[in-house]
Amino acid sequence: MEQGAYKYIRDGNSKVCRVIRIGTRKSQLARIQTDSIAEKLKELYPEVTLEIIGMTTTGDKILDTALSKIGEKSLFTKELETALERNEVDLVVHSLKDLPTTLPPGFTIGAILKRENPHDAVVLHPKNAGQTLDTLSKNSVIGTSSLRRAAQLKKRFPHLEFKDIRGNLNTRLKKLDEKEDYSAIILAAAGLKRMGWDERISQILEPEDCMYAVGQGALAVEVRARDTDILDMVSVLHHTDTVLRCIAERAFLRKLEGGCSVPVAVHTELKDSQLYLTGGVYSLDGSDSLKETMQASISAGKKGAEQVDEQVDERVQRVGVTATKIWGPDQDSAEQLGTSLADLLLSKGAKSILAVARQLNDAR
Repeated sequence: MEQGAYKYIRDGNSKVCRVIRIGTRKSQLARIQTDSIAEKLKELYPEVTLEIIGMTTTGDKILDTALSKIGEKSLFTKELETALERNEVDLVVHSLKDLPTTLPPGFTIGAILKRENPHDAVVLHPKNAGQTLDTLSKNSVIGTSSLRRAAQLKKRFPHLEFKDIRGNLNTRLKKLDEKEDYSAIILAAAGLKRMGWDERISQILEPEDCMYAVGQGALAVEVRARDTDILDMVSVLHHTDTVLRCIAERAFLRKLEGGCSVPVAVHTELKDSQLYLTGGVYSLDGSDSLKETMQASISAGKKGAEQVDEQVDERVQRVGVTATKIWGPDQDSAEQLGTSLADLLLSKGAKSILAVARQLNDAR
């Protein structure tokens, strides 16, 4: 039965239970990711009934065009957010890297879970087993639709060629294995690990070779900002280190006004109460680039735990993230770090590099 915006059912004992409806993309990886979050919520709230609703997004339908050419920032999120807006679902699970740094009004990221390995991985064609990008022969073709990956790898491995490849993980691996078009493809290590395909990872790309996308490897739960009960329910899933790193990364990207259509890359690390952020912007061929590192002090831990109670009622979003149980000043430091690093790169000419990259991408 429906009551207001919410859905309820009667259990076997005629007790009325609230149903929490979770929206997700239909791909195998999306379902695995959503199921993992549903399991966590079920452990925390055994009395709640969960219902998973799969949807197809624009990005899932357009399989013959590179994402960077489509120019839409919410390719994998729009349909899910529409369902959220219409109260057809109560929360939505995303890969954080798919979520724009500015969310539509009325939505917020209520949880960012502990990050899986954020780095990119090389998956070789079976005939090239045992090789690395360094040892592949001249003019070997590497499949990636990411401008960020291609720009960095063209500079680092000039003997290789890079060609677009689209589709979900299963589709791309099939294209690699069953044809001779690609010597290798580049994929996010996190997706391969979540699918249980660790054995396909031939090489993990270190930051010196290829920095990752903003938010890569982290899962996000998006909710209606006014839905305080759902917001409180999912907020326990937040992983403090991941939240602070991703706030810094998202603030960096937002200030640069970057997205799928420009090559922007990051690397973050939190150690000894210091948050380190490295950010880079690149021309499409990688020949022109800017890369800098900055750091900020983070109290994360004891001070945050002691002080956090007074922050709970503060419904503040930082780059689309609401994390009321994480010490506010630490979140502010992370956000300021991202903005400051972007300002530094902009002062050194990042805007013109990105503008040219955008124009060339549009003309491709």
